[in-house]
Amino acid sequence: MKDDKRSIFGWCMYDWANSAYITTVGVALLPIYFAEGIVGEDGVEILGQTFSATALWGFMLGFAALTVFLFAPMLGSIADFSSAKKRFLIFFAYSGSLFAILLVFCSPRSAAGPGDVWLAIVLYICTQICFIGANVFYDAFLPELTSENKLDSVSAKGFAYGYIGGSIQFGIALVLVSMHKTFGIQDQTLAVRIAMGMSGLWWAGWTLVTIKYLKEQETQHELPEQYRHLPKTVGYISLGFNRILTTARKIGNFRNLTLFLIAYMIYNDGIHTVTSMGTIYGKEELGLTNTHLMVTLLLIQLVAFIGALIFGRIANKIGARRSVMVSLVLWSAVVIYGYFIHTATEFFILGITVGFVLGGTQALSRSFYGAMIPENASAEFYGFYSVFSKFSAIWGPFTFGIIRQITGTARLAIISLMVFFIVGFILLAFVNEEKAKSEKLSY
Repeated sequence: MKDDKRSIFGWCMYDWANSAYITTVGVALLPIYFAEGIVGEDGVEILGQTFSATALWGFMLGFAALTVFLFAPMLGSIADFSSAKKRFLIFFAYSGSLFAILLVFCSPRSAAGPGDVWLAIVLYICTQICFIGANVFYDAFLPELTSENKLDSVSAKGFAYGYIGGSIQFGIALVLVSMHKTFGIQDQTLAVRIAMGMSGLWWAGWTLVTIKYLKEQETQHELPEQYRHLPKTVGYISLGFNRILTTARKIGNFRNLTLFLIAYMIYNDGIHTVTSMGTIYGKEELGLTNTHLMVTLLLIQLVAFIGALIFGRIANKIGARRSVMVSLVLWSAVVIYGYFIHTATEFFILGITVGFVLGGTQALSRSFYGAMIPENASAEFYGFYSVFSKFSAIWGPFTFGIIRQITGTARLAIISLMVFFIVGFILLAFVNEEKAKSEKLSY
């Protein structure tokens, strides 16, 4: 049933749950710990080549995105056919939370050399894959939860819940790390590892609320006859690959949807790279203290909550597409400003701006896409949305890492991201909202 308040609440609470991981681990503590506590200033030698923490971090992000890029459409189409979006969501959520908890066991560097570099790389990539994989199915619930005229506000509400939940858990982690001796923990690196593990527990615990309240619409589907002789799992996998090819052909018939996906792929590349590389940029390039970095990240979460709600209201007045275009202008200003900054105060200002535009851009991109796709194939089409999202997430971090490795500075890498926002803005200007919504009726 659409607009069921309990289901919408359960859906929003998953953002509350998983945002603890991406805020505390993915954006805040692990980049700092990886750069300072595990790799160190001298970098680490791999296959005869010395890599900095910044370059390695970019390659790790790109590899995780590439993995999800290969599997997301298949998972989405299987979930649509088997009515298993919720089961897939739960599986990826609890697998990801387990990997996040295991980060506790990544030992720091010592006088003998780097710490557990490979363990940190493997656990982070596995956690990131599960985090992104779960979001494929989380996003796919949106069109069946609410009516089209409420997609923007419900999507923004989900992000707002995430920013609040992520801020609370990150605040707890920040207290633990900064006051670790008060809690009987003498080694700050151990406090950081415990805080990362706590984010996994938060993710797993609050997901129980989603399990209780989020309801999935039941659909009766059986495997087509040509797959029934196969083991059920193999049959679904085969069906999933065939539906990927079918969906690709279908999306090609949706001109405006295709144009939006290309625009989204490009500008999201810039957004993902700014948010995922920002902490390590502040640590290595600007030499900021851990306290400055973590306070800025907490500030971003608080401001992003407000930004998501404000952009949701703006979209109600000027439309989702124009609102996203406004945000892209602001993102261009962010990376230009980021090139010139040197102090903690300037980094705080940068964080406030990023927080304001981040929530609005993400929420409205998701809801705008949801308004253009057929409701009865939401997971299948959101699988492709995830594909374009993760395809873009491959190239930005890789490019950032390569530029940092070649030039020895991340400043040229950060300002180069402006190209993604400008091209995305231009392509988005050619998307016709009304025609896009009418095209889906032909599905």
